[in-house]
Amino acid sequence: MSQQALNKIAPNSPSRQNPSEIETNLATALYELETNIPDMRGALRPLQFVSAREIEVGHGRKAIVVFVPVPLLVGWHRSQQRLTRELEKKFSDRHVLFIASRRILPRPRRSAHARTTQTQKRPRSRTLTAVHDAILTDLVYPVEIVGKRVRTKEDGGKILKVILDEKERGGVDYRLDTYSEVYKRLTGKGVNFEFPQSGGETTY
Repeated sequence: MSQQALNKIAPNSPSRQNPSEIETNLATALYELETNIPDMRGALRPLQFVSAREIEVGHGRKAIVVFVPVPLLVGWHRSQQRLTRELEKKFSDRHVLFIASRRILPRPRRSAHARTTQTQKRPRSRTLTAVHDAILTDLVYPVEIVGKRVRTKEDGGKILKVILDEKERGGVDYRLDTYSEVYKRLTGKGVNFEFPQSGGETTY
């Protein structure tokens, strides 16, 4: 991998020193797109990623999950739709998804010692619930989530039902199983992505 391609991996990422095969291939692909597609050059040049993983999503298919720095997420979003199409041409039979690399902070301990030594309150954005909600939003971007429901299964387990904007059905309906499997692998939680059945279901 060239130094220019290596620069697509964030400097503070452990992957910069020892990238996996998929990270090497992704960095090279991003650099090639930046070099060969003039109208994408300005958008891609400042973008870097933290790490990348291949995840099995069933039926012999895989997804590439690209974890990007939170401060650069807006930049990735600006060109994400076209970039996704270009990368999926290079990585055939694999969906490419972009998720911000967020860190979950543990719940503060309640002991007296912990209360006196704790220097600052845990940000709400670093809680388990907030990070998992943010992963949902990142997974389906640019599609809007218009509703959520928690269903209890017969065995007592729970599964989250996420309703997506009907206007985007034609563009992402073939990716719903990938979204579900990736979310389960990243969070351990079951989720079903659906579109409104009738009458614009938007109940939270």
